[in-house]
Amino acid sequence: MIIVFFVVPAYLMGSLSFAVIVSRLIGLPDPRKHGSGNPGATNMLRTGNKSAAALTLIGDMAKGWLAVYLARYFGAQYGMEITATYGAAVAVFLGHLYPIFFGFKGGKGVATALGILLAISPWLGLAALASWLTVFALTRISSLAALTAATLAPILGSYLIGGTLPVAALCIISALIFWRHRTNIRRLLAGEEGRFAKPVDTPSE
Repeated sequence: MIIVFFVVPAYLMGSLSFAVIVSRLIGLPDPRKHGSGNPGATNMLRTGNKSAAALTLIGDMAKGWLAVYLARYFGAQYGMEITATYGAAVAVFLGHLYPIFFGFKGGKGVATALGILLAISPWLGLAALASWLTVFALTRISSLAALTAATLAPILGSYLIGGTLPVAALCIISALIFWRHRTNIRRLLAGEEGRFAKPVDTPSE
């Protein structure tokens, strides 16, 4: 019952790759064949279209948030709120990483993970976002900011939420973020990871 009503719909929702969808709608190059090859907001920004990057970011966050919110809402009605919530959290994240609609070639999951965290606990989501923003502001390295937030998420979750299943779900999501950033980790260790240049003539976003 949990698989049919919560996990499968969450996975299918996660499989909506907004980078690919937005690119097709407005005629941009396929993000899987452009820039880093990652269908996510950061790579969409490399097209030069900030609106497309923003739509991708919002869409990927929203699907993570919505999948968890719906699972929690309907799961509570069947007396399985916790199981449904965290089962859907992992499922929607896996859908983003391995989308069935797009050949199982998805993104790295940072925006979707943020949406998931905000749905689980606004304080948890905001704390993770604050850690991302802090590291990015100091280093201008998006991958390092994401890995830092992924490291802190289970720790913060154990403090703010507690419970074996919530912490286990957060650990799985964080581990998957590390796995998807494995090439970035190698570049970070070699001192070769790219930085975002600070804008000069326009205010930072």
